[in-house]
Amino acid sequence: MTAHPVDEKLPALKMATTGLQHVAAMYAGVVAPPLIVGAAVGLSPTELTFLTGACLFTAGLATFLQTLGFWKIGARLPFVNGVTFAGVAPMTAVVASTKDRSDALPIIFGAVMVAGVLGFVAAPFFSKAVRFFPPVVTGTVITLIGVSLLPVAFGWAQGPDPAAHDYSSPTYLGLAAATLVLVLLLRRFTRGFVKQIAVLLGLVIGTLVAIPFGVTDFGPVTDADVVGFPTPFHFGAPQFQLAAILSLCVVMVVSMTESTADMLALGEIVERPADERTIAAGLRADTLGSALSPLFNGFMCSAFAQNIGLVAMTRIRSRYVVATGGGFLVLMGLCPMAASLIAVVPRPVLGGAGVVLFGSVAASGIQTLVRAGLEKDNNVLIVAVSLAVGIIPITSPNFYHAFPQTARIVLDSGISTGCVAAVLLNLVFNHLGRHRDDDEVTAPMEPGEEIVDRRTGPGPAAVGA
Repeated sequence: MTAHPVDEKLPALKMATTGLQHVAAMYAGVVAPPLIVGAAVGLSPTELTFLTGACLFTAGLATFLQTLGFWKIGARLPFVNGVTFAGVAPMTAVVASTKDRSDALPIIFGAVMVAGVLGFVAAPFFSKAVRFFPPVVTGTVITLIGVSLLPVAFGWAQGPDPAAHDYSSPTYLGLAAATLVLVLLLRRFTRGFVKQIAVLLGLVIGTLVAIPFGVTDFGPVTDADVVGFPTPFHFGAPQFQLAAILSLCVVMVVSMTESTADMLALGEIVERPADERTIAAGLRADTLGSALSPLFNGFMCSAFAQNIGLVAMTRIRSRYVVATGGGFLVLMGLCPMAASLIAVVPRPVLGGAGVVLFGSVAASGIQTLVRAGLEKDNNVLIVAVSLAVGIIPITSPNFYHAFPQTARIVLDSGISTGCVAAVLLNLVFNHLGRHRDDDEVTAPMEPGEEIVDRRTGPGPAAVGA
């Protein structure tokens, strides 16, 4: 019996290069949170490098849990895990409210551990929500994931520092455009293995092209140590502060919501739909990885949506490829010099490749919506309103500025708000009360045109016309 593509083991070279491609796609997302939080704490460059390496190491361990799994832990899908960006705002808030900055990281680690344990216990109950995710909901959420990630790629394309005078300069945008075009050309005019690693080749060639422009910085490689291990509790034993725990528990709920949506999206893409058991196992991996991460000085772990785009584009669905990427992350955590090689890739080059990756996620969502029955006006309303709600934080980042910080953790995540809106609207329109499945939209209405109910015939105005 032929193994499902998700369980396929590829040749070693192909496994290594495609796994490295996954690492390249998510590296910036993994290192950004520790860099931001570490800078807020006031860590020295050496300590900041240590914290970043620790987050790479724990991301690799969490990816192993998710892809390989054991017992009832792990979705066993090509699912990359890493530090969730949703926790950055509350963690920096913890830092700001801590009198002695040396206590900030131990307080954060203690809160993450508690949130992880509570999330692990809640995982099987949380997974029962899968019945509320039909194609009209999953398609909307998948589309929102891609649309929400695109601004990240646009930000990368403009350069590494928004405060710099050359931010969004023609040089940066030109490098991003060149990388995008290169990836497209490789996808169009090559075949087989080369076509599948088009993104990785685009990143390598784009980095080389950037050298004459002075954008490529090899400093991280020359300054990095060859070997380093994330010593357990390097920054001190965890401390447990109620306010921080509550704040990170809210982040955990947001993270579990997004992970559920990501698993449903990935299940559609790899043609192995994520059922309740899969989601429960995946959430256990997320939360267990989060609970163990502080032991090695890492933060809360969650699914990385950008890698879903890579799976969708390359059609390489093997979970062992992603597990190989997890192995590279572990090695980078143990070898700072190896980690620094990925850091050499300029942000504009990442941005050009990100347009392809994140756009592929949105396209996958649209494909799912095509199968969602959009001839029914109820479903059109669900998609329309949910997309609008989910796009608010993207188009108007300060829309919820007057709300409490705890509420903004949820509201500022377009994926979470759009997901909640889609689930609630699906319940109201397709489950509660009388069904109106035969109310179909066959064509856009002209101004002043009247809706005709086929069960009762045209309204009085139409009859008198």
